[in-house]
Amino acid sequence: MPLYLAWWLLTEYLPMDCKSTEDLARPGLVNCDYTTLDHAYPVMLLLTVTGAFMVASVVVIDVILPLRRGRRRAAWLGAAVLIPVPFAVCLALA
Repeated sequence: MPLYLAWWLLTEYLPMDCKSTEDLARPGLVNCDYTTLDHAYPVMLLLTVTGAFMVASVVVIDVILPLRRGRRRAAWLGAAVLIPVPFAVCLALA
């Protein structure tokens, strides 16, 4: 979820010429969409919440648990690379 939300912000929101609804009235804007502006705040909020949850999960699973069980962190951190793989595959197939 956080990877999709970040992708949406990078591909939909950042390339826009306007950043608020007041900018919609300015002449000469070609890349300005009210729907994207309307969805930007909830997407940023969800990105913050789900991103913080994902980072906390990775820290607990890949750092704290291996230390408590006496296992090497390198193997667990190497497995953390697999987190973005399903998103990248789905994005490539779409």
